[in-house]
Amino acid sequence: MAVGQNQKNRKNDPMLTKTGKTRLGPLNPAQLTKLMESSTKPKEKSKILRALNKIQVVPA
Repeated sequence: MAVGQNQKNRKNDPMLTKTGKTRLGPLNPAQLTKLMESSTKPKEKSKILRALNKIQVVPA
């Protein structure tokens, strides 16, 4: 569940998981690079970088 809410009054957000973390899959490369620049945690940066590499490899 999202932080500070209970399941009964939680609104569904397609960009968030059940625990409140952001989903990286539907973002385009421009959005991911912007998110990479604003991110401060190394763990988040590695997830974003992995998602960027996945997007760039698939279409080729």
